[in-house]
Amino acid sequence: MSRNSAHSPSAEGISRRRLLGASAAVGAFALGGAGTAWASTAAATRADVTELRARAVVVGTGFGGGVTALRLAQAGVKTLVLERGRRWVTGPNATTFCRFATMDNRSAWLTDHSIVGGVDKTWTPYTGVIEAVEGNGMTANVGAAVGGGSITYHGMTLQPTKENFARSIPLAADFYDYLDKVSYPTVSRMLGISPIPDDLLASDPYKSSRLFRDVLPKVGLTPFKVPLPIGWEYARGELTGRYEPTYTTSDVAFGVNNGGKHSIDVTYLARAESTGLVEVAPLHVVRDLALDANKKWVLSVDRIDTGGTVQEKISVTADAVFLNAGSPGTTRLLVKSRAKGLVPDLPDAVGTKWGNNGDRIWAWLNPNGDTGTQQGGPACIGATDSGGPIPYTIVHAGSPAPVSGATLMTVVGYGIVDGAGTWAYDADKDDAVLTWPSTADAALQALITARMESIAAAGGGLMLDTNATAPSTWHSLGGVPMGGAVDLYGRVLGHKGLYVLDGARIPGSTGACNPSYTIAALAEHSMETIVRKDLGTVF
Repeated sequence: MSRNSAHSPSAEGISRRRLLGASAAVGAFALGGAGTAWASTAAATRADVTELRARAVVVGTGFGGGVTALRLAQAGVKTLVLERGRRWVTGPNATTFCRFATMDNRSAWLTDHSIVGGVDKTWTPYTGVIEAVEGNGMTANVGAAVGGGSITYHGMTLQPTKENFARSIPLAADFYDYLDKVSYPTVSRMLGISPIPDDLLASDPYKSSRLFRDVLPKVGLTPFKVPLPIGWEYARGELTGRYEPTYTTSDVAFGVNNGGKHSIDVTYLARAESTGLVEVAPLHVVRDLALDANKKWVLSVDRIDTGGTVQEKISVTADAVFLNAGSPGTTRLLVKSRAKGLVPDLPDAVGTKWGNNGDRIWAWLNPNGDTGTQQGGPACIGATDSGGPIPYTIVHAGSPAPVSGATLMTVVGYGIVDGAGTWAYDADKDDAVLTWPSTADAALQALITARMESIAAAGGGLMLDTNATAPSTWHSLGGVPMGGAVDLYGRVLGHKGLYVLDGARIPGSTGACNPSYTIAALAEHSMETIVRKDLGTVF
């Protein structure tokens, strides 16, 4: 499909009186997360089933899936990669993705309405880039695209300290020194991360970032520049008029139309595909996973069109399956498999220790000082508080929707929480449903609330908690945790050839950082061992 194709009716502007509700999504997209290859679509009509055979199958193309596909290919393993979302090709001045102010069906996964609060529009369902998975007490927002959540996240590539890593992922604490020396730097090189250059930060579109930076020391925090996987020459080109504004207006919530974003599809997956050993199959939805009588893995897959209609039913038999569908996708698939008896003796821990990474989104209304006529992005200035009882990080995310007569800035926060969420099978839905207790992150949120209020006291204006009545997260973690469900390298306990290498194996949080960097680094670390020990024996 052409990157310049239109996918929706003519768009309408966002109502100003509802802009505050929309600001929750603006900040949320700054958080980033992992992609998924799972979804529900319309029921299929009866059709013949196409039988396929594969040595290795990777489900999902986010941070875990991209790493896994590349390392399998480099080990000489022919690999099939299944992704529910479509491939989105961008370039300078492309119109691939919808804009925030003219939101359309490219923004949402197979729903007739927006996932953004306050947007009163309907449209024809389409395989858009974000799905909102509603649970009890929490909505988990997940990516749906080749490249997973890397397509829509701002790109904050933050590495937790050794102490904070151990607090979040204690079972893997002994890996940290190696991750710090080898795995994190490997991911950094692959994604080409760097902070915003001084000349850009000094430009007019980044006045709001500088305002946020200058207030932080007044509340006892030391600001830092956030490392981001961005080719900054594109943002500079926007300043000179060479490219249509995208970075400099922070209009990155549904994907970046200009080039320069080093997302998984153009880094890890592109390298994997260039070997000739990896086939990426977009618009392939994995419905079920089973173990057959020959101890081979069987995936039931629907190939869909961009409207969600099933075009072909496929059964893939594989020697090894690597689940990288993101925490909700991987967890839902395995909870279903256990409940339906498709995979015998799956660990009891499947469906447990899920967490929201402590996500919270705040709207800073009418701060003192000049925020400029537009707010540049991606989210490039942050601060971490590790001195209190619970470490957390706050980051300013530019708003792409200015309001006449008022100033709206978005500040996101996240920190260390326990994995208190659970997933249970619902037979009527043939799906797993999340339950998150509101008390699970209450202590963390009290700390973040106090900090946000102190920022408003020092910098003027008012801070509003946009998640107060509608909790949501863009950082789903856990559901198939290390120790109880998988070993330290992602092998599902008691089941040879079945692996989980995405955020589903991380119980609840990633050391007061957004998860993408740690998910990818752990996948790099695990794949070294899997290739060395399992290749040629397990698959």
